[in-house]
Amino acid sequence: MQNELLRRMGVETASGVCGRDWYSHPRGAELVSINPATGEELCRVQGASSGEYDEVIDDASGTFKRWRNIPAPVRGEVVRQLGAALRQRKNDLGRLVTMETGKIISEGLGEVQEMIDMCDFAVGLSRQLYGLTIASERSEHRMMEQWHPLGTVGIITAFNFPVAVWSWNAAIAAVCGNVSVWKPSPRTPLTSLAVQQIASDVARSAGHEGIFTLCNGGTDIGERLSADRRVPLVSATGSCAMGKKVAATVGARLGRSLLELGGNNSAIITPSANLDLALRAVLFAAVGTAGQRCTTLRRLFLHQSIAEDFTERLVKAYRSIRIGDPLDESTLMGPLISSQAVDAMMMTLQLAKDQGGSILTGGERINRPGYFVEPTIVRATHDMPVVHQETFAPILYVMSYESLDDAIEWNNEVPQGLSSSIFTDSVIDSETFLSPAGSDCGIANVNIGTSGAEIGGAFGGEKETGGGREAGSDAWKAYMRRQTCTINGGRNLPLAQGVKFDL
Repeated sequence: MQNELLRRMGVETASGVCGRDWYSHPRGAELVSINPATGEELCRVQGASSGEYDEVIDDASGTFKRWRNIPAPVRGEVVRQLGAALRQRKNDLGRLVTMETGKIISEGLGEVQEMIDMCDFAVGLSRQLYGLTIASERSEHRMMEQWHPLGTVGIITAFNFPVAVWSWNAAIAAVCGNVSVWKPSPRTPLTSLAVQQIASDVARSAGHEGIFTLCNGGTDIGERLSADRRVPLVSATGSCAMGKKVAATVGARLGRSLLELGGNNSAIITPSANLDLALRAVLFAAVGTAGQRCTTLRRLFLHQSIAEDFTERLVKAYRSIRIGDPLDESTLMGPLISSQAVDAMMMTLQLAKDQGGSILTGGERINRPGYFVEPTIVRATHDMPVVHQETFAPILYVMSYESLDDAIEWNNEVPQGLSSSIFTDSVIDSETFLSPAGSDCGIANVNIGTSGAEIGGAFGGEKETGGGREAGSDAWKAYMRRQTCTINGGRNLPLAQGVKFDL
């Protein structure tokens, strides 16, 4: 099944080495793709060498000089064709995502659907790259604002959303007139090869070969992208530690970085909340993708009047989670990405116990092939150091609160600021949560969980989450440079602010 799937996706294998003609040649670091549901090797992919990296960037720079002059709606047509190609390959690509990441099949298919939706959004955007006309204080003068493409956009993605995040960046970058160079996670080289095959075929058929480029490799490739003055924007998704390194390197050359980093997300459940709705939302937000989303719910604040009853219901629901083969449609939770991730979860749980926490359910490795664990609920207090750190695993810290002000303060006291939510039927409570004195996160939801954002809204967070915004709203502006223009339509030369400079 595996080899047939790879063949249909156009990812060819020979002697355990995957690669085509997009700079994944056998002279760079070897990347090993592992199926986390079995622990077995899927394939080996050779990353790009240093010289091949330079070839990628030089070729991208040349392509940009042509692509930037193509009208934006025509660029949008190429992205429309990309979306159509992804629709045709959705089932196969979704299964490949599941095989390489371990996320359940509905999430694998959902990730490809997110790529399709992103292409649809970008196509519409290609006719809406609006500037402004600005009133001038000078007679017979007009000011306007216009936007131009930046050049080559470097895209660094993480294993947990190995293809969707690429599309957030690449589709919008393309309609804005940029070309992109993609450095995927070394844990997910197969999905990147499959997507690159689709994107390359579309671009080539449209007569615009080279607007999407893949450069597989390890941290060395990410470091080269960050330091490269030929890459004006680096969009990086990953841990806060990784983002700080990227930001420092890009900032040292006064380049731009778009950072989507970690999240230590919380939900507040008030006494007026619909507890049935809240239970379903908490379950998916905390357990979905085996706790390996940047928007995963990690901290749950329960009002003391409902804390005991809700916790009992939540523990019961956790114990009914179906864990197993992520390709089985009845499975609700697959494996973690690696044995190292399992070890990190176990060490974190030991820290939680050492700091006074108690495990209410879960907390064990599952004795079967692959990297499976039990989803875990820990009774904790908001000021435990371990609660303030993000662990990429299905660990949920449950705490009780007395006043909403306390719960909001606890929501805001961690270094990250990505996603947050409140469950309440009180308009006053919801408006307090959404006020300037409320949640300090980039995402604040009412009566839905912390994960599962739609592409129509700008996605991203504050503080150590990086401050970047991707996908909808006006996030396209990150991929362009603003130019303010003043046109004198008269024969006089009045100066601004009434300055006189007459000879």
